[in-house]
Amino acid sequence: MDTSAPYPLPRGTAPGAAPPQLPEFLPPTAAPERTPDRAPAPDPHGPEQRQSLIRRAGGALLAGVLLLAKFGKGALLLVTKGKFLVTAGSMLVSIAAYALIWGWKFGAVFVALLFIHEIGHVIQLKREGVKASAPMFIPFLGAFVAMKELPKDAGAEARVGLAGPVLGTIGCLIPLALWGLTGNEFWQASAFVGIFLNLFNLLPILPLDGGRAMAALSSWIWGIGFVLFLGVLVFFPSPVLILIVLLGGFETWRRWKQRKSPEAREYNRIPRATRVAVAVVYLGLVVTLGAGLELTHLERTLSDV
Repeated sequence: MDTSAPYPLPRGTAPGAAPPQLPEFLPPTAAPERTPDRAPAPDPHGPEQRQSLIRRAGGALLAGVLLLAKFGKGALLLVTKGKFLVTAGSMLVSIAAYALIWGWKFGAVFVALLFIHEIGHVIQLKREGVKASAPMFIPFLGAFVAMKELPKDAGAEARVGLAGPVLGTIGCLIPLALWGLTGNEFWQASAFVGIFLNLFNLLPILPLDGGRAMAALSSWIWGIGFVLFLGVLVFFPSPVLILIVLLGGFETWRRWKQRKSPEAREYNRIPRATRVAVAVVYLGLVVTLGAGLELTHLERTLSDV
C-alpha cells in the first residue's frame, strides 16, 4: 500500500480510494484590490495656496526692485521720458493685480475699458490745449489723467470731464456686441462693469467727472452731491470712497471759498448755450447708462458661488 500521500486520508476512507477534492480558492492575484487612501486635493483657495500666491507676487516685486536698483538712473530716465512706457507699465501692473483675484481675462478687459475712458479725457484735453500727464493706472483705484493746468473756463473743464464717460460708454458697446454674438455671460458681466464704471464717474462730486461737469452748471450741486456721497459711504464703506470724499471735500471747499474772487467769476462766466449742452449731455449719459445697467444686470444667487 502506498502511504506517501501528501495529506492524511480522512477516517473511514478505504485504501486506494481517490482522495477527496480540495475546495477551490481564488489565487491571491484574483482577490479584489484595495484602493489606497488618497490625500484630499489641495483647496485652490485655501490658506496654503494664498500664501504661495503672495510669495510669488512678493518674489516678482522683489525682482523688480532689484532690477531697478541694478540699472539705477538709466531705468528711471527711460520711464520718465517715455509716456507710453509709463502708461503701458501701469496697465500691465493693474492687469496682473486684477488677475490675482478675478483672472487675467477679466483683468485685461477691465483695464482696456478704463483705458478707453481715459483716452476720452486725453483727446479732449488736447483739443482744449491743456497740458496733462499720460494716463496712469493704479490697481484697485482705477486710472487718472492729471491736468498740469486748469482749462480756460468752466465750460472747457466740463467738456474734458464728460469726454471720458462719452468715449467710455461707446467702448462698452464692444463687450455688449460680443455678448449679443456669443451669448457668453462673461461679456455680459464685462459690459455691466464698464457701464457701472462710467456711471459712477458721473456722480456730481469732485474730483470725479460728474463734479467737473457741474463746474459749468452750479457750484451748489457740488454740495448736494457731496452730501449724497457721504450717505453712500455710510451704507457702503470702502477705502476708495473714503479717498474720493477726502479729495473731493478739500477741492469743493477750496473752490467754494474762492467763488467770489475775480478769477473765479471770470472762470465761471460761460455762454448759456454751453451750460445747456453740458446739462443735456450729462443727463443723456445718466439715462443711457442707467438703462444699460438694467439691460446687462446678471442675476446671481448663493448657489452660483
